[in-house]
Amino acid sequence: MSPFPSAADSCLEAQGPREAMARRFAQVRAHSLALAEPLSAEDQCIQSMPDASPTKWHLAHGSWFFEAVVLRAHVPDYRPFDERFFYLFNSYYEALGPRHPRPLRGLLTRPPLAQVLAYRAHVDAAVQSFITRGGEPMWQQALPLLTLGLQHEQQHQELMLTDILHALSCNPILPAYAQPALASALRLAPTVVPPLRWLAGPAGTVQIGHDGGGFAFDNETPRHSVLLSPYCMADRLVNCGEYLQFIEDGGYRRPELWLSDGWAAVQANGWSCPPYWLAPDDVRAPARHWQVFGLQGVRALDASAPVSQVSFYEAAAYAEWAGARLPTEFEWEAACAVPGIAQMTGHLWQWTRSSYDPYPGFRPLAGAVGEYNGKFMVGQLVLRGSSSATPAGHARPSYRNFFPPGARWQFSGIRLAKDA
Repeated sequence: MSPFPSAADSCLEAQGPREAMARRFAQVRAHSLALAEPLSAEDQCIQSMPDASPTKWHLAHGSWFFEAVVLRAHVPDYRPFDERFFYLFNSYYEALGPRHPRPLRGLLTRPPLAQVLAYRAHVDAAVQSFITRGGEPMWQQALPLLTLGLQHEQQHQELMLTDILHALSCNPILPAYAQPALASALRLAPTVVPPLRWLAGPAGTVQIGHDGGGFAFDNETPRHSVLLSPYCMADRLVNCGEYLQFIEDGGYRRPELWLSDGWAAVQANGWSCPPYWLAPDDVRAPARHWQVFGLQGVRALDASAPVSQVSFYEAAAYAEWAGARLPTEFEWEAACAVPGIAQMTGHLWQWTRSSYDPYPGFRPLAGAVGEYNGKFMVGQLVLRGSSSATPAGHARPSYRNFFPPGARWQFSGIRLAKDA
């Protein structure tokens, strides 16, 4: 089973595969520029930590993918925009050559933003020309890679937001990123949530993984059977009011609640609340109540909003405090079909208790894109769902996101489970 849609995929067939791809390519690429538009050139150059990347680098890397993986391999007369960019903007593809060190991406003040935008325009024109006029054999070979490239760009669109939020949080004046219209598009408005309820999840033998309809990344395959013991799943995410109770009950001071590595992280980093929370006495935004910094700037803590930007360690400690546990990724995927369950997608990525391992029978894709997922299957935890920053249409029940357990800059939250 291919993880990519064929040229006859229904979403392409209605218009013809080339016309549909040309439109989709233009839409996705334009959205990246729209996300960067509120930022100054200075904003787009900074790198606040080794795990994050500058906005300018994200914009260039998306173009690098199409240039290195599609154009250079499938357009014989293609002329690269700048040969040096193959080195500057490669991320981790060993098969495609050496690269600038990831922790030093913020030192790339050159090329300037204007040249990166020119690079994108050059690549866009070349890709659109290939979509329109490329020979049929090459087109058929390149179509899965074009599709993958657009999904890859959407991943980086979310990273553009998570990374710039972290960078802005390092600024003592805590500047806002989002304009009101964009904030609405990101679905950031507070929501009212009901009291938590426990719902029985599907038990017994269930099918897990992508079912073959439409796009999926290779790590979502192959579909396989998993045996689930009876369990219950919380019908919604843990909210800020509930998490505040955990804090006020000494959650960050009680080692018995924490995994050993998590307690070590608390001690080493001085954690006492989620990273973007501002205590009532915080000098950066003084107030008599808790506040939260987000893409819209500093706002009063909304007790009904899902708690965000927590690590796996914090999620596991909260679950222990609450007398529950985190779900496995298989329980989570199966529970998507449970009537009444809410906030599975479009709010926050949700930590699971599952390590990021290959499914039985997993095989990486052929060629350079075989490095896309498989080589990261160690030392990471799986998150499921999607977040308010995930591009529309980029989520599905089988999607496997993954980060190390201490990651706190992603839009990640907590859903509880317990044995039935």
